[in-house]
Amino acid sequence: MHYLRKDGDDLLLELQVQPRASRDELVGAHGGALRVRITAAPVDGAANAHLLRYLAKVFAVSRRDVLLLSGETSRRKRVRIVRPRKLPAALSTSETE
Repeated sequence: MHYLRKDGDDLLLELQVQPRASRDELVGAHGGALRVRITAAPVDGAANAHLLRYLAKVFAVSRRDVLLLSGETSRRKRVRIVRPRKLPAALSTSETE
């Protein structure tokens, strides 16, 4: 998939974020991006902070290993996951090739 790319040991993700969802979840492909639903509202950076904590949990890395590269004020974001320890079930290993 185009939304997931390897860069050495890191993963680069193109995300389409939906704030104010009923639960946090990785949904699947949406317009060339991985759709992610999060419960936080997009107010004063709360949604970005929540998103980065959620991704750290999903990929089993510390919060500092999830970097927001672009899209701070947009629903479309680019994120780097530094040396993820696991891939969530929503992503298959064949997509990283």
